[in-house]
Amino acid sequence: MSRWAIRCDELTKRFGDRTAVDRVSLAIPRGTIFGFLGPNGSGKSTTIRMLCGVLTPTSGSGEVLGYDLLTEAEEIKQHIGYMSQKFSLYEELTAEENLSFYARIYGLSLERARRRKEELIALAGLAGREKQRAGSLSGGWKQRLALACALLHEPELLILDEPTAGVDPVSRRIFWDLIREFARRGVTVLVSTHYMDEAETCDQIGFIFFGKLLVTGTPGELKARTGLPSLDDVFIQLVNAQGHFSGQGGGQG
Repeated sequence: MSRWAIRCDELTKRFGDRTAVDRVSLAIPRGTIFGFLGPNGSGKSTTIRMLCGVLTPTSGSGEVLGYDLLTEAEEIKQHIGYMSQKFSLYEELTAEENLSFYARIYGLSLERARRRKEELIALAGLAGREKQRAGSLSGGWKQRLALACALLHEPELLILDEPTAGVDPVSRRIFWDLIREFARRGVTVLVSTHYMDEAETCDQIGFIFFGKLLVTGTPGELKARTGLPSLDDVFIQLVNAQGHFSGQGGGQG
């Protein structure tokens, strides 16, 4: 088994004459939390959709959990857990009904589904809310439910696209406690964010801007390399070095 959960080389996506992701090369070891940082429109979501097997790259190559991005996209989808920024579960169903629905989608046996639902309800702190309609949950509780649904089939890799955007600070902290718990259990996590306090807790991070991956490393390495005290300062320096001082564009999320 390869030590890499994700490896890609020169990954590129163009929409017409616009380049959303520009020759991104990345290697993420198994069992780590990798933070993918950049402002809205920087290319984070487009890169993630390619890694999930949803978008076909215009050029470049890559593997996710050993599966080829270009030829084995369906296998990738079956072996990862994915959660988007926008709540994507069924709001008219209860929390338990959403979990049961996704258990069937993933093809879990009745016994395995029962066991996994019990485990995830307890771990995500959803006990007592099983019969509550998903649409009536607050933002933080919705995200916990969505995370539980993404983990039902025990994926080796969890991909989270700005999962805490618009969530209050307390809920963000609880959500990240859950992410770290799953990482301790051996799940590799790729999470995109524009919150630098979240990035500080990642094992490794990468900054993307205008579709280009500017740099990767641990938070400590990047601050030491630049001699700057915070990741905010590091990112500003990197952006200024690209000659972009204001505005955004080029990418799609």
